[in-house]
Amino acid sequence: MRRSSTILVLLFLAACSGVPLETPLATDSTLNSQVRATVTPLLASPTSTSLPPTDISSTTSAATATPALVPPTGQIANLPPDGTLFTWKSVASGLTKPVGLTNAGDGSKRVFVIEQSGIIRIIQDGVLVPDPFLDIRNRTGSEGSEQGLLGLAFHPNYAQNGYFYVNYTDLNGDTIIARFQVSPDNPNLADPNSEYQLIQIDQPYANHNGGEVAFGPDGYLYLGLGDGGSAGDPQGNGQSLATLLGKILRVDIDQDEPYTIPSDNPFANGGGQPEIWAYGLRNPWRFSFDRQTGNLYIADVGQNAWEEINFLPSGSMGGTNFGWNFFEGSHPYQGIPQAGASFAPPIAEYAHDQGCSVTGGYVYRGSLLPELQGIYFYGDYCTGTVWGLQQSEAGQWQSMELFKNTGRISSFGEDEAGELYLVDHSGNIFILSRR
Repeated sequence: MRRSSTILVLLFLAACSGVPLETPLATDSTLNSQVRATVTPLLASPTSTSLPPTDISSTTSAATATPALVPPTGQIANLPPDGTLFTWKSVASGLTKPVGLTNAGDGSKRVFVIEQSGIIRIIQDGVLVPDPFLDIRNRTGSEGSEQGLLGLAFHPNYAQNGYFYVNYTDLNGDTIIARFQVSPDNPNLADPNSEYQLIQIDQPYANHNGGEVAFGPDGYLYLGLGDGGSAGDPQGNGQSLATLLGKILRVDIDQDEPYTIPSDNPFANGGGQPEIWAYGLRNPWRFSFDRQTGNLYIADVGQNAWEEINFLPSGSMGGTNFGWNFFEGSHPYQGIPQAGASFAPPIAEYAHDQGCSVTGGYVYRGSLLPELQGIYFYGDYCTGTVWGLQQSEAGQWQSMELFKNTGRISSFGEDEAGELYLVDHSGNIFILSRR
């Protein structure tokens, strides 16, 4: 099925259901018997909360209650107080509001850093390249704290075709998903005139734009869209299948332009917008696939009380409803779901006494720190806390606090080897290392 390059987003409420959640679930104080992590402050505590902030507003809830997740208790009781094994080592500093980091998968070992204003920078051989890889500041709107250049993904065949994809808000504040191409004669310079827009989505408010762009193990392009903003999802977008807002989208960019709909998308044959892969999300600012298993981890930024991590196992058929705005995490938020509605609860959540805005990360699959294999790392933008999350052999999810005060965590990232990076919105890039 071919889709138009411009999507007319219908902003009317459709009756559906879903369950978004956000905080770390800690049912056990031991995540891995070999894990020993730094718990002493590494950087100055964050002083502001600009991206991606949680809306603070009073709410009432009439939704049917669901069992609350177990809050973190004693999660660092067995860690040495001096953090003897792991730390975050500086890779680069002096960037301007970095919000993302990824690699091109082309064997160059470069990492690419997104600056919110509309610039992509390169770190090569441990050095920040002075000239931008891409500069589109003349077409990105960033007056709102959650606007700007927000996401970047390189085509799986980037080494051959030079294509990469970005998510940005334009000068009107609307979301643009676009493809660019590297210059044929300079691998460290993209052609700003090569832009080809795949999708345009009207944004009713300046916040909750989402921003993630990622290729799944199936080769399809996945996109994260927030619920359109304001507070409490006033337009009901999270639960409406008639809009792309409050969703994760899945499209095929290799068959036809601008894209086609995978035949196994849950609404490919009707019942909702065919691009939709998952819904009931508030602001899935960062999500990632485990490069070994293909499992999908979604960090959904909460409203005024709870932050959550959602999960889709590899092989999921899609169509999962994560619950917003009936639920904020596993907690009733607003309205009453229709009888028989089915929601996927979060695998982890934390309350706002521990932070204010969750930032999703990655499952560690590098080789330098074998003790951390299989642990999903995520953090909080406001406090700089980093947690590790892992499923036990018995199937229970266990979360553990690993680091404090690491900076204003706007994103995490991976290099080609699977080593883990932390992006500090204040301008710093760190790599997870052995102390």
